[in-house]
Amino acid sequence: MPDARHAIAAVLVAAAVTWALRALPFAALAPLRASGTVRYLGERMPAGVMVILVVYCLRDLSLADRGAVTPLAALATTVGLHLWRRDALLSILGGTVVHVLLASGAG
Repeated sequence: MPDARHAIAAVLVAAAVTWALRALPFAALAPLRASGTVRYLGERMPAGVMVILVVYCLRDLSLADRGAVTPLAALATTVGLHLWRRDALLSILGGTVVHVLLASGAG
C-alpha cells in the first residue's frame, strides 16, 4: 500500500495533467482566431458539412424504390422549413417528425 506522500503526489500529477490537457486547446487556438483562413473555414464549413451529411445519408437511396419517398419528403421538409424560417432547430425537428411519421406508417 502506497504511503500518503505517494498518493498525494499521484493525485497532484493527475490533476496537473488533466488541467494541462483541458487548457491546451484554448492556448493553441488563441493565435488562430485572428487567422483569415480559420475565419473563412468557419464561414464555409457548416454548409459543406451539411452537404457531405446529405450525400452520405442518401448515397444508397434508389429512386425506383417506394421507400425513397420517406427520406426525400423529410429532406424537402427540412430544406423548406429552413428557407422559410431560417431556424435550424425548427428545420431539423420538422424534418425528423415528417420522417418518423412516414416511416412508422402514421402519415
